Amino acid sequence: MREITLRQVEVIRAVMLRGTIAGAADHLGVSPPGISRLIKHTEESLGIRLFDRRAGLFVPAVEAGPVFDQIREVYKGVENLQSALDALQKGDEVRLSFASAPSVAQFIAARAIRSIRKRYPDLFIDLNILKIEETLDYLLLERGEFVIMSSPAQNPGVDSEELAKGKIVAILPDDHPLAQRPVLSVADLANEPLIGVDPADPYGAILAEPFRKAGIPLRHSMRGRFAQTVVSLVRHGLGVALIDEFSVAEVYMPGVTRRPLAEQVPITIYVVTKKGRTLTPFAEFAIRQFRKELGEAPMHWSGWASKD
Repeated sequence: MREITLRQVEVIRAVMLRGTIAGAADHLGVSPPGISRLIKHTEESLGIRLFDRRAGLFVPAVEAGPVFDQIREVYKGVENLQSALDALQKGDEVRLSFASAPSVAQFIAARAIRSIRKRYPDLFIDLNILKIEETLDYLLLERGEFVIMSSPAQNPGVDSEELAKGKIVAILPDDHPLAQRPVLSVADLANEPLIGVDPADPYGAILAEPFRKAGIPLRHSMRGRFAQTVVSLVRHGLGVALIDEFSVAEVYMPGVTRRPLAEQVPITIYVVTKKGRTLTPFAEFAIRQFRKELGEAPMHWSGWASKD
């Protein structure tokens, strides 16, 4: 028994749609003689008549009706497959869940999500804000695919990969006398009302590091749990603070002056994932966008001195 090839199915459908050999050839972008020979060969090899010839027109033969019905179903399935692929490429009916530390979520996450949305306009994005101690449950229970953190997660069930390095900087109210200086040191801030994060917290420990290195006792006048809280308190004139540059990586921040810190203290941003879990293409793309935006954050710093 002779089998029909996909190319023969494609040509039969083209003749069925256009009604002529020339029309089918134009539809497929080939020469008419090739179409004519293939239709004749197909009919002869299968031992059936597919088309009635009527004054140059090719009309589906009545007895071949079931064949054409099946061809229509095949192409309907192909169209449905293409629609499904198109929807998947746009992220339709797909959910991307991930989390971020508050410092990265403040500005960097929005920029990364803007790029994700442009690439996948129909993707549903679920962004959670987590502290380091909440990361393990989030990943191990597979509530999300990855977490962007300012500290690596110490657990054999997860992997931590470095995404970017940044710096600790000083922030103070716009009208503060120290705002006139181009660079500040922790010695300049030691006698000011200092706003910070508990040094027992991994993020707070990073912010406390410049004082430790300088041998200056750390004395907070008040504390907040998140970087956003610290920035807000400074904006309202309640004190000065050290913060990671990603938390203030916005061109315009009215009320807050940002200055480089003389003591060079780095901060590393990690992406943490569950060990052995295969990430979706959406998550992989999202991580690439976070890497890109984190890498470009220092570009904002170069303009701060002229803008603040």
